[in-house]
Amino acid sequence: MNRRGLVLMAVVLGVFLVALLFSRPLLVRGQGAAPAQSQEQAQAPAQAQEPQDDSDEQVSGPYLPMKNWPKPLATLFPGEHGWTWGATQAIYAQNPNRIFISMRGELPSIRASEQLGLVGRALGDANSLADEINVEWPNAGEDGRSIFLTLPTPGLPARNASVGPTASPGEPHVKFVARENIDYRWKHLVFAVDGQGNLVDDWSQWDKLFKRVHKILISPYDPEKRVWIDDDGRCAIFVFSNDGKRLLQTIGVPNDCGADEKRFNRQTDIAWLPDGTFFVSDGYENTRVVKFDKRGKYLMAWGKPSWDWKTRKDVPDVPQPAPPNYFHTVHGIQADPVTRRVFVSDRENHRIQVFDENGKFLTMWNLGPYAAAYHLLLTADRHLWISDGHGTYKILEYDLDGHLLSSWGTFGPQPGELWGVHEISTDQEGNLFVAEVFNGRAQKFVPRKGADPKKLMGQQMRVAWKD
Repeated sequence: MNRRGLVLMAVVLGVFLVALLFSRPLLVRGQGAAPAQSQEQAQAPAQAQEPQDDSDEQVSGPYLPMKNWPKPLATLFPGEHGWTWGATQAIYAQNPNRIFISMRGELPSIRASEQLGLVGRALGDANSLADEINVEWPNAGEDGRSIFLTLPTPGLPARNASVGPTASPGEPHVKFVARENIDYRWKHLVFAVDGQGNLVDDWSQWDKLFKRVHKILISPYDPEKRVWIDDDGRCAIFVFSNDGKRLLQTIGVPNDCGADEKRFNRQTDIAWLPDGTFFVSDGYENTRVVKFDKRGKYLMAWGKPSWDWKTRKDVPDVPQPAPPNYFHTVHGIQADPVTRRVFVSDRENHRIQVFDENGKFLTMWNLGPYAAAYHLLLTADRHLWISDGHGTYKILEYDLDGHLLSSWGTFGPQPGELWGVHEISTDQEGNLFVAEVFNGRAQKFVPRKGADPKKLMGQQMRVAWKD
């Protein structure tokens, strides 16, 4: 088989793996391809443009996307021409001009004309397209027949940056075949940009330390503003000085995953109480919440599995839906400084579980059969915001009793659309930042003029520091 055939077979395998992962089809709709950026456009100031028509659909809800933010990878890092963002999992706004971003390496850029399956001449001349991009998938039919698929699927993004044999490295249950420096580059994993999307800090000196940065966070109660980098691939949390020059503490045992007082197994998120007590959601393969004191001393843990990561099946004899305190993918966590309640994303059970600080179950919010709560953010105005990464693709606002107050978001790769929002953050000016693991990008949103303040995401908590 020639190289072109092998590449197409790899794409088909990637589609199959995504289908298995999500266990339901992705939403489909047609879209126009975004125009290619010229060098002048790449250097242009980031800006958000108000729509001119009252009939505008307001795809991005009460916000406008800031185009050209951040600057293209080759603008931030000269010499990276031909490369773009990999799976972008983490984003944290310390202030309006210091926004941390992390990605799982770089991926080859795709021409703008191919981004949405409008393949043009990507795989051959115009007369041969019908033969070149229709690929047979043996036994895919419900009755066992072979089915021909057109790839990339017209109207859908050409690439999932996170999941697939040639996507960004780091997915442990994918048969990864990508070649370093050809299909991906392991570079520029953590950096910071300003409000215009320009580079202000580069942490590339730590690239070899990281394997799969999952979240970047700063405790609201830490006047030193230490930067916590949760790396589920290493099964460890790394705590750095704010300038990134010093690694101050490691929690967990790097590269030694487990389920005891010292080890995690692909932990996902961190939440703090005002006294420095913190909680870790642990995680993809463990199914528990772990509580530590302010120095990182283990205190306790709670949670049971409704799903077995080794067999990748539901645990036998656990009722479905799973009872309280059972988890399947513990993916996000927040702690209320007033009541000391702990809110936990039980992602693949499609719900939020609420506990007291010692693991006593209090209540549960059932989010609906398609929900996939990736990140939780408890804002200073005491609302809980959720990013739904692969269920409804929405940003959702809840009160702390579990009532849905507002939501917005539409699937897609265009500016303002969303696919796989993995972490959300707000700055002191009310801007919203999102990291999209599947689209492979970060976005900045600014409030629309005249937007209803009740529908804007509040300030993320900053108690012991302000900027």
